[in-house]
Amino acid sequence: MSRIPIRLRVTLAFALASAVVLAALGWFVYARFDSELSEQIDQSLRTHGDDIASLVASGDLARNTSLLGREESFAQVLTPDGRIYASTPQLGSDPQITPAEAARASQSSFIVTRDTVRSISGQARLLARPADGPDGRLVVVAAASLDDRNDSLANLGTILLIGIPVALLLASMAGYVVSGRALRPVDVMRRRAAEISAAEPEARLPLPEADDEIRRLGETLNRMLGRLEAAIERERAFVDDASHELRTPLAMHKTELELALRYAKTPEEMRAAISSAIVEVDRLSQLAEDLLVLARSAEGKLALDLRRVGVAGLLGDLHERFSARIAATGRSLVVEPANGLTVEADRLRLEQALGNLVENALEHGGGEITLRASEGGGQVAIHVEDQGAGFAPEFIDRAFERFSRGDPSRGGDGTGLGLAIVDAIAQAHRGSAHAANRESAGADVWIALPER
Repeated sequence: MSRIPIRLRVTLAFALASAVVLAALGWFVYARFDSELSEQIDQSLRTHGDDIASLVASGDLARNTSLLGREESFAQVLTPDGRIYASTPQLGSDPQITPAEAARASQSSFIVTRDTVRSISGQARLLARPADGPDGRLVVVAAASLDDRNDSLANLGTILLIGIPVALLLASMAGYVVSGRALRPVDVMRRRAAEISAAEPEARLPLPEADDEIRRLGETLNRMLGRLEAAIERERAFVDDASHELRTPLAMHKTELELALRYAKTPEEMRAAISSAIVEVDRLSQLAEDLLVLARSAEGKLALDLRRVGVAGLLGDLHERFSARIAATGRSLVVEPANGLTVEADRLRLEQALGNLVENALEHGGGEITLRASEGGGQVAIHVEDQGAGFAPEFIDRAFERFSRGDPSRGGDGTGLGLAIVDAIAQAHRGSAHAANRESAGADVWIALPER
């Protein structure tokens, strides 16, 4: 069933529902018509029976039995034991009910259907009822032919047997046409979607005028195309920036090797050239590692070894790692107490992110660098603050974008990936990264991780 096209499935469902409705309607009409005709015949028999009972009661029946008959209706008057008392000539001298039925009819009336009745072709309907006369209790039997009723029902049945399939066919054709028109916007969107490629990411699907489910589907798909366009633009920018960043160290690396090959004449000169080349290789390796972290983060595949990590110990390790370098620049690194705060995180990745923040403050900031942690709103925030010039206001909103660089006052030789990696690691931990300028002076960059 799932392989059948939607248009045909809708048509089949519509046809099935129509068939059930038409069949039920046909059955109802036929049964109602049958009931109405039968009720009319029974009412005519009761009226005829009442008339004969009146004749019996007045004593006129014995003088004129011709009053028993009517068109298409005949009658007999029997004694309670089933013997003929009076009869229309058409029914002859044979009682139309048995003695047992006559005894029953002498007590209460009933109506039955007979397949054969004398002088009546086909089925007949019989009424038997009691009647009191001068000679005592008698039984009136009135009979009416069912030929007209049966013919009418047969004609109605023929009309229904022909009309219902025709109506079903017309309804199915209408359903097929209507479903086709309803699904036409989907086909238009499908053809347009088949034409969209990466060469034209700005293209969108046409939307139907009606505000219905199909239009909402198209709007959802267009929003998805918008996200894909933004992602493609980001990836293009990423590739362009990565190519640019890789070109410089590769060119310098090649130059160092060429100089060493052509001009190095002493072992000291060769070692200096090789040392310079190694520095460029380290820079390339770090850039490749940073790009790999960002790529895995974008794919949701950044592996994490989550464990309970004490924030105080983490900040202490960062102080031990960076204090000598920072002191060499004439600045200081201060760690505020973390008050026993803990987070569930990958310690190496979290230390990498915080290390990037310290490196950023060391290279681009000024004055004292402070490491502190706080909790609130179900999160633990780890801050790295400096007392430098701070971020340019227009740069704060894009500080965590790849290859973004701030104001030249905070410029340097970095790749512009440090804060992007911080953001990627924070998001991998279901947290977030933030940046702001302090009211006094300097920048405040922090990672907010959910409390576990």
